[in-house]
Amino acid sequence: MSLKFGAFIPPFHSLGEDPTTAIWRDLDLIEWLDTLGIDEAWVGEHHSGGWSTISSPEVFLAAAAERTRRIRLGTGVVSLPYHHPLTAANRVVQLDHQSRGRAMFGVGAGVSPADAHMMGIAASDQRRMMAESLDAIVHLLTDPTPLTRKTDWFELRDARLHLKPYARPSLDVAVASAGSERGMRLAGRYGLSALTFAGRPGMVEPPLAQLWAAAEDEAATHGKTMDRASWRVAICVHIADTRQEAMDQVRAGMGHWFREYVQDTVGAEAKLPEGREPEVAMETRTAIIGSVEDAVEAIARMQADSGGFGTLLVNTQDWATREQTKHSYELLARYVAPHFTGALESRRASQRWVSDNRGDFSAQAREAARRASSPR
Repeated sequence: MSLKFGAFIPPFHSLGEDPTTAIWRDLDLIEWLDTLGIDEAWVGEHHSGGWSTISSPEVFLAAAAERTRRIRLGTGVVSLPYHHPLTAANRVVQLDHQSRGRAMFGVGAGVSPADAHMMGIAASDQRRMMAESLDAIVHLLTDPTPLTRKTDWFELRDARLHLKPYARPSLDVAVASAGSERGMRLAGRYGLSALTFAGRPGMVEPPLAQLWAAAEDEAATHGKTMDRASWRVAICVHIADTRQEAMDQVRAGMGHWFREYVQDTVGAEAKLPEGREPEVAMETRTAIIGSVEDAVEAIARMQADSGGFGTLLVNTQDWATREQTKHSYELLARYVAPHFTGALESRRASQRWVSDNRGDFSAQAREAARRASSPR
């Protein structure tokens, strides 16, 4: 199975940076990914915490669509409990049309208790609300029959989409999963794509193979099938010319992000020793930080351990400078991705064939030269 590559951009930026400039840098990065031939970019939704100021990924991605040519653009994710299912579906379908079929609809329950609190949503209700909304959205996207449904938080009366998705047969809907089987099982229930976080530095994640087994188990129960080619796995990645350079480039930024955001802002139960964050993340396989060779080895190991997935998403953090981050993606596109896309196979086969037969070819060339120089 050929592997695709993409970017998962939350995005997180230090509180010391101008937010307008940060938004511009995120758009600039997606333009660069499009130039490099990266397959996908996903952008998230946040409403509190200060580190991410993008509250509407659809608005942001509409701007990105105008700046790019081929890269697919996904909401990573729309937090379904925060939105009426009809308006959520209509917004992404509009983005699908504006981007000529490049939109992807990533959905989740919402990871920030602060966001839910401001909207009057109990954290204990978020998973249930997501499942209720997703059930309605799947109907709206795939079934022309008007939908009437009432829950304790939304109502639909003879609801249908006034625009069908541009993409055929429908939008690619991906259910996010982080740290548990719940999202994978929800994806399996409907036979949808899955977007899994394979590594979050400082935290312990379930094995990828276990998560996929849960999705397949749930799919079988509901008469659906899961396709590994549509499984996206996200992990933090930073590549430099050498392993030490990669570690040094992210050390300060990673440490700041971990202390100021992961611990002090959201209070996650995560542990990384101060000053050795990059090394420990690599040792625990919760991030890929190193050389091209390190990245190739780590991705191959992830593929083997999981049984295979279709797209690797670089969970993009603002750990390094803008130039270093763009160089990391260039190394990924030029030297890492070809190991997994099959792009090198024909060139290597051609080189081997010429090398194996160079004696014959040289002899033919000498004979041709001799005949050309012989008197007639």
